[in-house]
Amino acid sequence: MSKILIVMSAADVWERTDGSAYPTGYWAEELAAPHEKFVEAGFTVDFASPGGVLQPLDAHSADPEIAGPECGHHVEHAERALREFGPLLKLDEVALDDYVAIVLPGGHGPVVDLYQDADLGRLLVEADASGKVIGAVCHGPAALLSAVDADGRWVFEGRRMAAFTDEEEQLFGTAENAPWLLASTLRDKGALHSQGPAYQAYTVRDRNLFTGQNPASSAPMAEAMITALTEEG
Repeated sequence: MSKILIVMSAADVWERTDGSAYPTGYWAEELAAPHEKFVEAGFTVDFASPGGVLQPLDAHSADPEIAGPECGHHVEHAERALREFGPLLKLDEVALDDYVAIVLPGGHGPVVDLYQDADLGRLLVEADASGKVIGAVCHGPAALLSAVDADGRWVFEGRRMAAFTDEEEQLFGTAENAPWLLASTLRDKGALHSQGPAYQAYTVRDRNLFTGQNPASSAPMAEAMITALTEEG
């Protein structure tokens, strides 16, 4: 049975430029919706993080006024999936050959640690070079920044992608005092970033790279990945 690796951040705090500490964690829908789609399609899903640390749930993703009426389902599914999987794999021990795809969900954690994680960068460089499917949603595309090759080149430079927009960060109330904004940084690094309406599902495919703009894009991104993995072999 084919396996997919979901790589989570290990961060529970986002340090701000004003010295404050913003609690963070995984965003339930961005983890649960792809996991649910993958399992329904017959894939086995593993979880990994830096050091095998289990990141907490971002409480905002359990608030119906913020995350929508389906958030309870996503929280329950994510917590059950993580509980049943058990201890997370350590990124530095992951063997890429075991997986057909890598998925990078958000929450603000990836802008804290994954964007500069050398072990993840190695996996992503190898995955992209071999044409493995890569998915990243919301703040997950920050993790793509770790993929720098031996020559110092960002391997996703010039690639089309979506990510949580600067407008959405402002609407969410976290743009002020953010150390850096994701969409602007991706463009500065050479990504061809595009976007849809705020908080509406929007996904982009560029060859083996699948990206989604926000939590609402999680399931559509996973569905597009499944199509590629099943119909294109």
